[in-house]
Amino acid sequence: MYEVARLLDFVPGPEGTELKLLVPRVNLMEPIITKEITECGIWLDDGRQISAAQRKKIYAMFNDISEWTGYSPKETHEVMKYEYIKCIGCTEFSLSDCSMDFARDFISFLLDYALAHGMWLSDHGIDRTDDIDRYLYSCLKHKRCCVCGRAGETHHEDAIGMGNNRKKVDDSKHKKICLCRKEHTEAHTIGMATFSKKYKVYGILFNE
Repeated sequence: MYEVARLLDFVPGPEGTELKLLVPRVNLMEPIITKEITECGIWLDDGRQISAAQRKKIYAMFNDISEWTGYSPKETHEVMKYEYIKCIGCTEFSLSDCSMDFARDFISFLLDYALAHGMWLSDHGIDRTDDIDRYLYSCLKHKRCCVCGRAGETHHEDAIGMGNNRKKVDDSKHKKICLCRKEHTEAHTIGMATFSKKYKVYGILFNE
C-alpha cells in the first residue's frame, strides 16, 4: 500500500520526532486495524528529487501492468526499468533519488507503453500523467480515448469545415483529440469548451 500524505505538524522529542500526517480522501482505519500495522515508511519531499505523488503514480502503473502481463509488481518494476533504459539509452537509475524531471519522463514512458498495448488502467490516464500534452499525443498515436482509455477515433477540435473532404484536406494545423465513440458524441453534444473543462483534456496539433 502506498499513499501520499500531507505533513500538518511535527514535534521533536528525546526519542525522535512525532509527525502529524493527513492522507487526503483515504480512510486507512480498516487496513491498519485488520493487518495490525504499526510501522510505515516516510519519504520527505524536498521538491528537487522525485515527489511522493510521482512515486505513487509509477507504482500504480507497475500494478496495472503486472495485472495485464501476469508478472509480479516486483518483476514488472525491473522489466519496465530495463525497457526504459533500452529505449532512451540512460544508465541504471533508482526511483528513490531520481530527479522530478526524470520521474516525469518515466511516467510518460509507462503510460505510452500501456496505451500502445491497450491496457486497462485502474485510474484515468489523465490523472496519472505529469505531462498532459505528451499523454494526449500518445492517445492520438495509439488511437486510445484520452478520457477512458477505450479504443478511440480522432476528433477535430478545430472544425474542418462543411463540404471539405476529410481524407484530402491538410489538417496538420487543426487541433485534434482522441475520443471513444461515447465521449466523441458527448463532446459534440455539450460542446468542446464544456467537455474540456469537465474532463481536463483538450485538442493538440498532431500530424498523422
